[in-house]
Amino acid sequence: MEAAAMEAGAGRKLAARHPHGRSRTAHNMSSSSLRKKSDAALVRKVPVEPLRPLLANLQEVFLATKLAVLFPAVPLAIAAQCFRFGQVWVFALSLLGLIPLAERVSFLTEQIALYTGPTVGGLLNATCGNATELIIALFALVKGKMEVVKCSLLGSVLSNLLLVLGTSLFCGGVVNLGAHQPYDRKQSDVSTGLLLLGVLCHSMPLLLRYAVAAGEHSVLPVSAGDSTLALSRACSFVMLASYVAYLFFQLKTHRQLFEPQDVVDGDGGGGDGAGEADEEPALGFASAAFWLVAMTVVISVLSEYVVGTIEPTSESWGLSVSFISVILLPIVGNAAEHAGAIIFALKNKLDITLGVALGSATQISMFVVPLSVLVAWIMGVQMDLDFKLLETGSLFIAVLVTAFTLQDGASHYLKGVLLLLCYIVIGACFFVARQPAGHANSNGSLLDVPTSSMSVQLLD
Repeated sequence: MEAAAMEAGAGRKLAARHPHGRSRTAHNMSSSSLRKKSDAALVRKVPVEPLRPLLANLQEVFLATKLAVLFPAVPLAIAAQCFRFGQVWVFALSLLGLIPLAERVSFLTEQIALYTGPTVGGLLNATCGNATELIIALFALVKGKMEVVKCSLLGSVLSNLLLVLGTSLFCGGVVNLGAHQPYDRKQSDVSTGLLLLGVLCHSMPLLLRYAVAAGEHSVLPVSAGDSTLALSRACSFVMLASYVAYLFFQLKTHRQLFEPQDVVDGDGGGGDGAGEADEEPALGFASAAFWLVAMTVVISVLSEYVVGTIEPTSESWGLSVSFISVILLPIVGNAAEHAGAIIFALKNKLDITLGVALGSATQISMFVVPLSVLVAWIMGVQMDLDFKLLETGSLFIAVLVTAFTLQDGASHYLKGVLLLLCYIVIGACFFVARQPAGHANSNGSLLDVPTSSMSVQLLD
């Protein structure tokens, strides 16, 4: 009875602090760590009173973030494209410009969630949380660059599981060296289970292709490529269905597992103050919706620049397209979210860190990847889930290492070191890998045939 009363009191406190009925997810709290309060004194000094609301709105959208210093990269990238300064400059400036835009999309999504309630807000976060990766993938699909699509999405999963989580656990372990660093295993178990299902769906088309090439199985009445494509589309429906079930589990039946609770400090204060500071809406609903659409349009423009200039940049920098897609694009596209995860790990709030890293990896693997396959199907582009042997093996090892690392419910810096070293090894592998000339299929991806004898079998 006493425990029940304490839980009821905690629930009343949480409800009182969330007057709009909002469910603050890990992604929301991570993004809020990069925001700063706007200085209203500057706006009040403007002599023309009708301009003050507009200036206050612009100040909240463009200056209320620690990443505001990167916003000039957006017009510079557009200018570099219009005046043809060089495709490498367009690529680099576009990547820099995507960093603050991705953080602002998260902020605007949270502002809209204040008016729509926790369920709709959670759905918005589930669809817009990785808007940058999705938009880049769609533009790459339009241009027929399958390698960029697959490698960038794979790199986003690897980056979240190994780089972000590894850096967070390492930094949090070093800063909180003498402290206990617990986290809730239930959330990580759900995410790693879904990621393992995603690995299975990626592996089946690959295994089918190898089995047919080795003569162990045959496919009727279509070719091995058509069978792989059909299997990939079926697996994509399964992955999307599992993601819908995951959203229902997260937003309805087991919401308490995914709501990071404020940690009470030693002085009796609650958390870092980010939650209290952002409780009231900073923007109106119409204003937030307008800026969300505008930011998405700008992200689309910069994403098109990135996709169009990635190959000239690859030649100029001496790096393979796969390395740029797997390593550079995910790091830049999720830089703001990654920084927030590390900040909360430094504060020993690992539930938020895990929610960001695992949640983003799950969203990419179980939503963005299968959605890209189905959208490509509608567009008439033959994209499948066969990410080839090196890519699929890297994904499987990353998920397996992450699952074993998080199985005991407590963290230390050595776990972060192990994840980071895994990421370095995988990155080194993609760094030395090059696509051989004349060995690309109709989709623009590598023909991954294991031996010359199997090639003869395929020709026969």
